[in-house]
Amino acid sequence: MKENIHPKYQQVAFHDTSVDKYFIVGSTLTTGKTVEVDGVIYPYYSIEVSSESHPYYTGKQSINNQDGRVAKFNNRFGKLKTNEKK
Repeated sequence: MKENIHPKYQQVAFHDTSVDKYFIVGSTLTTGKTVEVDGVIYPYYSIEVSSESHPYYTGKQSINNQDGRVAKFNNRFGKLKTNEKK
């Protein structure tokens, strides 16, 4: 295997700023900022959305019940069937 071609793999502290939660994850991300978490200094990277704050994972997401194309067509033009010649 060639030397010095792989990025440095290290533990990085990702900070979800919307809920003030830290995640320690292995990553090849490089950053100039550091933060101390539980007495250990990690490279620091801030994020806006994570599994702790995303509505899908927290159960706060509302799902709109949307009709499909066929249902929309029938709602729009289904009334025309009653106006046909008898």
